[in-house]
Amino acid sequence: VQLQASGGGLVQAGGSLRLSCAASGRAFSNYRMGWFRQAPEKEREFVAYIMWSSGFTSYADSVKGRFTISRDTSKNTVYLQMNSLKPEDTAVYYCAASYLYKVYEYWGQGTLVTVSS
Repeated sequence: VQLQASGGGLVQAGGSLRLSCAASGRAFSNYRMGWFRQAPEKEREFVAYIMWSSGFTSYADSVKGRFTISRDTSKNTVYLQMNSLKPEDTAVYYCAASYLYKVYEYWGQGTLVTVSS
């Protein structure tokens, strides 16, 4: 299984970015696809997840109403649309996959998002 995250960059506060996670190597119909982030000198934290088959989503309180997770099953890609970005959203963002609600076992390489004030 390979997860390839992309789309990070430098953006001003209030701006938007869309991250992509291209998934390959297996069928993901029973998988949960998640986004996590790790800011400098902080622990990795959950951002959002989506169930591949049903499209059910869940978000961390810190991003609810600003971020939207989605997936395109035809492209085997998961997206994270990030709006109204804040400097505290600055982090390396990782995509991950888990079988149903088990531990996340597959991780992408991360993409850096920097939000300037």
